[in-house]
Amino acid sequence: MTPLAGRGIVITRPARQAAGLAALIDAAGGHALRYPTIEIEPLRTARLDALLGRLADYDVLVFISRNAVEQGLARIRESGMALSPVPGGPVVAAIGAGTRRALETEGFATVIAPEGPADSEALLAEPALANVSGKRIAVFRGEGGRETLAAGLRARGATVDYAECYRRRAPALDPQPLVAQWLRGEVHAVTVSSGEGLANLAARLGEAARTLLVALPVFVPHPRVAEQARALGVADVVVSGAADEDVLAALVAYFRRTG
Repeated sequence: MTPLAGRGIVITRPARQAAGLAALIDAAGGHALRYPTIEIEPLRTARLDALLGRLADYDVLVFISRNAVEQGLARIRESGMALSPVPGGPVVAAIGAGTRRALETEGFATVIAPEGPADSEALLAEPALANVSGKRIAVFRGEGGRETLAAGLRARGATVDYAECYRRRAPALDPQPLVAQWLRGEVHAVTVSSGEGLANLAARLGEAARTLLVALPVFVPHPRVAEQARALGVADVVVSGAADEDVLAALVAYFRRTG
């Protein structure tokens, strides 16, 4: 059975991270339409180099996204530091299931991560991070971002440093081929992985094409991104979660329900 037969699904994830979801959509009979609205650029700074030079001093390493796993581990290896996935190394934590799976793929069998929403609040609620007084914690993330996690850990007595290892930017893509598919009725849903990606998509489409966007179901990873989608005028917003399998399950359930 192919539950997504004939459905064109736009994937706006960074190009290097779209393959898994695209394969699942295609296997379910759909047609994955890749239109990355965020580009990931490695970040190399003296501050990051200094942190990596004392990585062994940290008790906990937190990874905010799959990009943070990919870019953070790459920078650690480039620096010549060893990050052992075996017992005895630092505690490793992830913001959600997708990031946890990325770490598991790298050999980390034990990763602290929430099972529910992939956000700072859910990670802070994990019992393993309840007593971090006196601990040193490095947070691997992109340039900028929310302060909720660091503020919460510092309030518990931890020392928190950011390891900003990448930056996000909007790629220069021509929207016209995607708009043409839209106008031919070949696009049936849009998936976004972040509020920034959604904003970049809306900006790239322009005012006329944006009317197409608000007429389709938009699948988002978190209620915060759902609020942004509704502010753009999208009426049909589905909070799917961030992991590939969660997005696929939400897509299948939606199209089974709506026909």
